[in-house]
Amino acid sequence: MHHRRAGYPFGTLVDFATDGAGMPIFCLSPLAIHARNLIEDSRCSLVVQMPGWTGLANARVTIFGDTYRLPPEMQAEAREIFLAKQANERKDRWVLGSFLFFRMHRITDIYFVGGFGTVQWIDVAEYLSATPDAIATNQPKRTLTELNEAFSSDLARLIDPDAPADEALLISIDALGADVRVRHGGDFNVERLGFGRRVETPEEARAAVQEALAQAHARR
Repeated sequence: MHHRRAGYPFGTLVDFATDGAGMPIFCLSPLAIHARNLIEDSRCSLVVQMPGWTGLANARVTIFGDTYRLPPEMQAEAREIFLAKQANERKDRWVLGSFLFFRMHRITDIYFVGGFGTVQWIDVAEYLSATPDAIATNQPKRTLTELNEAFSSDLARLIDPDAPADEALLISIDALGADVRVRHGGDFNVERLGFGRRVETPEEARAAVQEALAQAHARR
């Protein structure tokens, strides 16, 4: 392998996107050690956490698979997929230079850790056949921002009736509920806010959060 400790796993931080089949796509410099290692041996694992999730008590997933450099005729399409996710001030960084796009063509296994005491191997076929919830794909960052602006104060007060939080922010959302990052002083944890019904639109999500908070207030 292309580093001083051949035979040892080599870990690093990378950005990624997923294509329509749910396969990870990476933008890597051909000079980077991890890119050269992948060219030498396609086997790798990708550890993923949701933005805003921190600490060992919070969820993460490890995806095992074989990753290959995409052929020249597929580089442009991969670039468009990748840039759609990186649509911010860093965008030009991925357009310039000699970066190449790699894709995990085959997922061999998936290992989910949902916090202390919650671990599970995920069936790969089930993952590949899954489709994301509409609320999670239709401008989710905007939805979360608007919900936090409307409800973060109430969330901090009501998410745990026995111990009001210093801060509570929605960090992810799906059709059945939202994950809330809760801060008490310097301690963080993630709580689940369940919805009474499935939601598909920001308007439905807003109504569901409001309903969940009203129920929490009634239980106090």
